[in-house]
Amino acid sequence: MYGRPHIVSDVMTRTVVAVGRAAGFKEIVRLMQQWRVSALPVVEDGGRVVGVVSEADLLPKEEFRDHCPDRRTRLRRTDDPARAGGVRAEELMTSPAVTVRASATLAQAARIMAHATVKRLPVVDERGELAGVVSRGDLLKVFLRGDEDIAEEVRREVVSRLFPASPVPVRVEVRDGAVILSGRVHDTSLVPVAARLVRAVEGVVDVSFELAGPVPGPAVGRPPSPAAAGGGDKMEGDAYGAGRP
Repeated sequence: MYGRPHIVSDVMTRTVVAVGRAAGFKEIVRLMQQWRVSALPVVEDGGRVVGVVSEADLLPKEEFRDHCPDRRTRLRRTDDPARAGGVRAEELMTSPAVTVRASATLAQAARIMAHATVKRLPVVDERGELAGVVSRGDLLKVFLRGDEDIAEEVRREVVSRLFPASPVPVRVEVRDGAVILSGRVHDTSLVPVAARLVRAVEGVVDVSFELAGPVPGPAVGRPPSPAAAGGGDKMEGDAYGAGRP
């Protein structure tokens, strides 16, 4: 694609607070409050990420403060009762940590977050050492991209490749990230391909089409009809309406 897709290192936060295995409960809470984060990476020698301790890992301490969990709770939430008695990061953390490489694309990072149902991911280098943190908000930064910037990439990377010699030049409009392609094309079977490529452009929110096929030529031995001679009338049923890639 035009340029290159954004990767995690483009949007991640590089100044990161982390704790060691021996960090105490109160120190972890204090750091979360101070840095206004909901989770902290846990690292050991050389900065290698070995786990993550989150607010969810700390809450059992308060939840089970005045009572012991019953058998059903212990079976349903196997780790939480143990965490309620934990006092150090290594006893409280979730391990192994769910991490992402700095070289991963934003789409890959988003899939990891969704699969693990987490809001933040430690970013690691090829040695597994902490390089930063990426959050859901960081991944959404691509949607701040300007409409004209998006339109330019769609023209260069999609329209010029799929519809280089259209009967009527394909127009590209972008409104708040929603792309509209309109005009006439030689081969409407390429429209689903165009839809897939346009959706892959960073910052695109939606795509719709107002594309028609070429005007049929006159039959052999017959004079051209007024519509065919004019070349500009859309034939009924030959257009891809908005939202029909």
